[in-house]
Amino acid sequence: MFDIDADKLLPWRARAASMCGVTELVIGGDCGGTSTRIVVTTLDGAVVGRGRGGPGNPVARPPAETAAALVDAVRDALVGLDPADVVGAVVGVAGYSRLATSEGAAVYAAAWSTTGVPVPLRTVGDAVVAYAAGGHDAPSGSVLIAGTGAIACEIVDWSVGRRVDGIGWLLGDEGSGFWFGVAAARHTARALHAGTGGPLVSAMQSAVGATGPEGFVSAFYALARDKMAALAPLLFEAARAGDPAAEAILADGAARLTATLLELPSTEGPIVLAGGLLTAVPELRDAVQSRLHAATGRTGLLAGDAAEAAARLAAPKAGAPY
Repeated sequence: MFDIDADKLLPWRARAASMCGVTELVIGGDCGGTSTRIVVTTLDGAVVGRGRGGPGNPVARPPAETAAALVDAVRDALVGLDPADVVGAVVGVAGYSRLATSEGAAVYAAAWSTTGVPVPLRTVGDAVVAYAAGGHDAPSGSVLIAGTGAIACEIVDWSVGRRVDGIGWLLGDEGSGFWFGVAAARHTARALHAGTGGPLVSAMQSAVGATGPEGFVSAFYALARDKMAALAPLLFEAARAGDPAAEAILADGAARLTATLLELPSTEGPIVLAGGLLTAVPELRDAVQSRLHAATGRTGLLAGDAAEAAARLAAPKAGAPY
């Protein structure tokens, strides 16, 4: 619905600005379940503006709310810049399926029209910009994303092909932040009933704010889902401290993430590891890399900034997918 030819990304106003020596700009964005991040760059990739907004997943929240978060972040990033200089805009959106509906598309189109940016917004799945964040130009490959949720996606010509997992906290997302938080809580509840402890059990009790097995279970069930996922760092810290239970759970999560990735069709293209857990938790990333290399002889590329990757996709150039 926002698809346009690459040539149309340069309206007459931007072309005229270029002839007058005005710097042409592009907008890239990463709209996730926790926040919306926007960057503005020049065509050669120099970042000249950054903005941040609220949660950006239109499946998890009302589209009007997530579209407003996008607009807020764009306006923040454009402070001191002229929106008329923007010649391309691409954002990756978690919950992209909602934008495939006429209602969702209309909400975003209306919101985008208030930014003053003269070019249409191009929205793609967050997996596409995560894949692009591997720092390559290959149009096809695969990406494994582990953050609050977890999914592996085949990328074919800059579009999402087959998906594995990504089916939510109740049915899957194995190896995600939510999965690790629940696994840590499960171990803690069982340890408390058995009268055993350890660094992970102590940290979990303190974080949840309850003592004793029944108190812990009741307090945990009262947590919002995002708070459950926020417990995952406690498990990684306990694993670093040598807690055997935490180490075992971390290894199990790495095995599940690798298995998810390996369910995708084999590809000669890049394999990209993305998401907050794989980029920020070296123990988990190394465990996944080790299993991936043992199974395929290959090593995954670590994703960089997804918003900046989206901006690279937005830059008009010959053969560009957008």
